Amino acid sequence: MEPVEKMNTANVRAMVAELVYRSCMMLDAMDFNAFLAVCDEKFHYLITAFSPEIRKEMTWLEHDKMGMTLLFKTLPKHNSDQSILSRHATVYTISFSDDSKHADVVTVIQIYRTTLDGGATELFAVGKMHDKVVLSADGPLLLARQIKLDTRMLGIGFHIPF
Repeated sequence: MEPVEKMNTANVRAMVAELVYRSCMMLDAMDFNAFLAVCDEKFHYLITAFSPEIRKEMTWLEHDKMGMTLLFKTLPKHNSDQSILSRHATVYTISFSDDSKHADVVTVIQIYRTTLDGGATELFAVGKMHDKVVLSADGPLLLARQIKLDTRMLGIGFHIPF
């Protein structure tokens, strides 16, 4: 693959958008190893939501890549809701750093939950993903993902990142 600086901007945009979409598909399939493979070694993951009641940002989940790896390994031991999650993402914007080594991506995300007992599907959560992507000759990798949820009522038993 040629260096990112020499690639057509449209091609780089397409690669970055595909990274975001593929990451959602990997999590939908619960293919955590594949998800971790598209994350940089310095990856940082964060889920937040603003609470108007306390007028503060709440942190619901925060891990580095090692923490995510450990979370994924211990998921079978958690008492978790086993409903199927489906992420529907739409990339809104992709902007590049001046040195063309990073991209900032804003994506709207809706997460649907399909229950195992009866198969009913409902809209579960809505928010925006703010991804920082590192661009290298080997292709784009997720450096950071912050999910800013509008939804604040998720119930108990959800340990799988969005």
